[in-house]
Amino acid sequence: MAGQIPQEELPILEAVINIRNRLTALKKNRAEFIKASDVNSLYQAVVKQVSKLNDVRNDNDIYNNRLDTTLADVFTLLSLFYLTIGKTRDTPAIYSQIASMRQILNHMTESGVYNESDLAPFQRRLSDLRQIVQRDATAGKHPESLTKLLERQLGECDGIVRSLQEGLSVLSPELIPIHERLVNIRRQLVALAAKEGSHKAELKPLQEELRKIDSKRVDGRFLGPGGMVPSSQAVCSSLLEECFEIAQEIKANEDSKNVPSSLKPIHDRLSEIRAELEGLVLTHRWSLRETDLWNYSLSLQEIDKMRVDGKFLDSEGNRPEGQYVLLYLLRRCYGLIYRLLSSSEPVSEELMPIANKLNTVKKCLNEVLKYGGPFSPRDLYPYQLALHQIESMRKDGKFIGIDGSIPEGQGIVMAHLNECHELIEMVREPAMTGGGG
Repeated sequence: MAGQIPQEELPILEAVINIRNRLTALKKNRAEFIKASDVNSLYQAVVKQVSKLNDVRNDNDIYNNRLDTTLADVFTLLSLFYLTIGKTRDTPAIYSQIASMRQILNHMTESGVYNESDLAPFQRRLSDLRQIVQRDATAGKHPESLTKLLERQLGECDGIVRSLQEGLSVLSPELIPIHERLVNIRRQLVALAAKEGSHKAELKPLQEELRKIDSKRVDGRFLGPGGMVPSSQAVCSSLLEECFEIAQEIKANEDSKNVPSSLKPIHDRLSEIRAELEGLVLTHRWSLRETDLWNYSLSLQEIDKMRVDGKFLDSEGNRPEGQYVLLYLLRRCYGLIYRLLSSSEPVSEELMPIANKLNTVKKCLNEVLKYGGPFSPRDLYPYQLALHQIESMRKDGKFIGIDGSIPEGQGIVMAHLNECHELIEMVREPAMTGGGG
């Protein structure tokens, strides 16, 4: 429960709300590129308020009032802005990635459906993010208060991962293969449950495999070598029963045609968000401004908060069928947001059109190279013209922003440009050799 705001924190809350409003207005403005200088001035304004807050708070107490939730919003938005301007390896940029990771890890804790290979990527990513925070802290790039905040959040995620690993450590070695197979079957089943149409052909082999696993039990227990009963029976048995339940629900849904009408609005909204996020995964290089993910995150959090004891209720307080489908869609959306955040390139929004154009030229030249020629100067002219136009945009060897600043991503764009020039030389060589023969 959020606590009352002390009198001395009210001016800080007012200033933080003002910063959030400015960030939201900047996010909505698509008429011009986001400038690094604007983001930096808002970041400095936040740092100033955090310093004031640290002065009036006790380090040992835990606080959770409106100021804390507003600050969380501000840091998430700032983090997305840092990704948008290409500063992907700066400490403020990692806040939204940690938040996204924590949502997925919490859902994994709740479902209890995961294996060691699911946890490994999170461990690696947390280690990478911690290195960014420590590197910036050593260089004194950011205030100690921000470093502490992010280290605490990384520590919380580490704690969840450790807890998940401990959950796996109770598994007997004899039951690990069965557990991993059941985790995979459950994933396939919930994916089937979320798909439109009939699934009889895809469902049948999964049901057969479940029956085969079930047949290994004697008196409801899995046995180890020599008839011994390994520990952690409950983990595998409950997972097996849950798989049977989902399979039954898929069959029942096919008869009654999918999600109940009481859950249809939530289902349709989640399906819409998933479709849009999957579209962004395919086209994010051209169409994604990382701050756009803010609206999706808010929508998902609102839907997530509608659950009571992990379940969606209808207007009469009952728990209708179709829960697995909604939870699958919700977790899929969280996963897509995390994927988009972690794959954000260190190129500012302002340089992204140039980077995209060079990528297209590079792909075309690689295709041209496959066919081997010979190519006349006229064949190569469109590519040379495109590169000349991009070259002419540089001043003193740099691409300059509208406001005269030097946007992030110069090295990446120059690498693409040099690669394109090399490809043209490679394409031109066979043409010149052919001309000499």
